[in-house]
Amino acid sequence: MSLGIVMLVHTAFSRAEQVARHWTAAGCPVVVHVDRKVDGVTFDKFRNALADDPLVRFCKRYRCEWGNWSLVAASQSAAELMLESFGQINHVFLTSGSCLPLRPVRDLVTYLAARPNIDFIESATIADVPWTVGGLDHERFTLRFPFSWKRHRYLFDRYVRLQRRLGLQRRPPPGLVPHIGSQWWCLTRQTLSAILQDPARQIYDHYFRRVWIPDESYFQTLARRHSKTIESRSLTLSSFDFQGKPHVFYDDHLQMLRRSDCFVARKIWPHAAGLYDALLTDEDDLVTRAEPAPGMINRTFMRANERRTRGRPGLYMQSRLPAHGWENGLTAGPYSVLQGFCDLFEEFKDWLTAASGACVHGHLFAPKRVEFANGQTLYHGALSDSAARRDYDPQAFLTSLIWNTQGEHQCFQFGPKDNQSIAATIARDPNAQISVIAGAWALSLFRSSRDFADLRRDAARLQKIESGYLDFLRQRETRARVRIWTIAECIEAPLAPLQSVLDGIASSKGQRLTETPKLADLEGFSQFLQNLRNQGMHPYLMGELPVEAAPKLRRGQFRTPNFVR
Repeated sequence: MSLGIVMLVHTAFSRAEQVARHWTAAGCPVVVHVDRKVDGVTFDKFRNALADDPLVRFCKRYRCEWGNWSLVAASQSAAELMLESFGQINHVFLTSGSCLPLRPVRDLVTYLAARPNIDFIESATIADVPWTVGGLDHERFTLRFPFSWKRHRYLFDRYVRLQRRLGLQRRPPPGLVPHIGSQWWCLTRQTLSAILQDPARQIYDHYFRRVWIPDESYFQTLARRHSKTIESRSLTLSSFDFQGKPHVFYDDHLQMLRRSDCFVARKIWPHAAGLYDALLTDEDDLVTRAEPAPGMINRTFMRANERRTRGRPGLYMQSRLPAHGWENGLTAGPYSVLQGFCDLFEEFKDWLTAASGACVHGHLFAPKRVEFANGQTLYHGALSDSAARRDYDPQAFLTSLIWNTQGEHQCFQFGPKDNQSIAATIARDPNAQISVIAGAWALSLFRSSRDFADLRRDAARLQKIESGYLDFLRQRETRARVRIWTIAECIEAPLAPLQSVLDGIASSKGQRLTETPKLADLEGFSQFLQNLRNQGMHPYLMGELPVEAAPKLRRGQFRTPNFVR
């Protein structure tokens, strides 16, 4: 009888009884604390169920609440009864009713017997730990917390703000350096007795009564005063999510728990019958003599926490629709947004498809319909070509398109005539490759036979839209890769934008242009722009084009450009 178990119980009493009998069957006495909030009938039933076991004791009950001193008082009461009733134990192990031994009890007893003077308690100063959750680090020791965080959240927050405003602070008792750590410890009899019999205990208890979450700091601090040797780790496996809530273990965690070689785990789901049936055994072949290695489980849960909080890049669904700024990437992969290329180059989409192997769409955000590649009306992921459905949530439409076509680079056309509400999304998406030929939209007006007054009005409107879009792309917050040319620059050196578009597609990285699309017929375009100027509309986005009848470059003939990559 060298190991005693303190068990804090408040629910799942049938499981607590089962685990208590497992401990006592191996010769380990158990002192149980039952939360005073448990009704008398339930408590009497539980106590009577264990009345036949001579190694089980019940200590004075306290009304326990998370973050409250009562959890420390319950642990003190049970530990005092353990030391008083069982004089032969050398270590006291603090557990809860939801804890479950993972290895045979004699394995734990042998492990502790080989380390008779070592206290296993996680104990670190606030400055040395990154895992405090709740917004209070050193202030948990310097402010007072008379109000319950769970029951009186409003009063709790207001009182904290009041103390900060008034500059009120407490000081720890002289010589006491506050430490924090897991509340689940295993202390030697000597250390635990020294803590409970400390002449200054009344002073320490008074101080910790108003500390925030004292069960994570009381024994962790005082063990530093009285222990000969501390191993700052817990023998109980417990894992927490990003909100500080404990992960719950279920039946399908059995093999993972066994591979951890830890002695005890919490928090076990009370209905995990498979875990209880498999682990509450003392078979000889399960004795491992191995050192606990919780790292594998911790890494698994860290990945689970990251998946839960960040999700998969570009995946939005009913169970996880993150708030703005919490996305793990707006989209699932790279894609290209092309503006003005179909206006300046003939059969541009066919050329880019053949040159890169990418899927090249038309204007996906056109006002009348979604122009999917090859005129499709229904695309991957059951995306409809309905403009009304797309405009219900343009960002979801884009992210769904990229998610459902992973492995195939998507390219689509965009311009000032399209729905501009998607502009903010693509501008802050690092997966977006945005290539713009500014002013190319004027070519469609140039080819139109409409009344010139109407063309002038449309030109002014479209230029204003594109100007605002370009200003947006030039902001510091833009994370997309953006390349902008004027139409004049593209006419002077057409290979530069074409090569840039090709380089932005992963499947064609490093590929040099061998065939180029034909330049559209630009005869009379310069005069058209001059006519707009003459009518009072200044087309400033196009760059400087000569006023001659047409550029001197013939269709389909490109001069080798001079540009620095």
